[in-house]
Amino acid sequence: MPKRAAYEPAAGLLAPTRFDPRMRRPIATTTGAVLVVLRVVAGALVILSLVGGWDLLPIGHGPFIDALLPSGDRALALTVVVAGGTALLAVELVLAFLIHRGLNWPRVLVMVIAVCSISADFFAWRVLHEDIELEGRFVSLALDILILLALSSRDAAAYARRNERG
Repeated sequence: MPKRAAYEPAAGLLAPTRFDPRMRRPIATTTGAVLVVLRVVAGALVILSLVGGWDLLPIGHGPFIDALLPSGDRALALTVVVAGGTALLAVELVLAFLIHRGLNWPRVLVMVIAVCSISADFFAWRVLHEDIELEGRFVSLALDILILLALSSRDAAAYARRNERG
């Protein structure tokens, strides 16, 4: 197999893939879908830890928590956080299934979400001086980077676009 050039013109990268509806699912697509499921599992663990330690969160020390507590009702705020988080995780689980099926739009959407998540982590580290620790953002950040690597590969893109006619 010939080695790829370090630089490729945009016209070559944007060229349509060949029409091949019987193309086999590449390992990059399967890996990307599995990584999205792992991110859902990590999110579920975060929600569970929030439920367990909700009463220990300080009031008045975070704009997100303060916005959820205009009336001071901690139980209502917890319900909103758990319901919202669970709904987002359910959507992400559906996206993982659709990626595995070979659809292109969920692949692109998950990559955009991963870029936004990585950017938010960078902003928190650079501007807010928050540490990226193993117990905190590290797992999510690592999963997002791996998802981007898997789903942006040529094989994953070709598989997701295999039914398009050039």
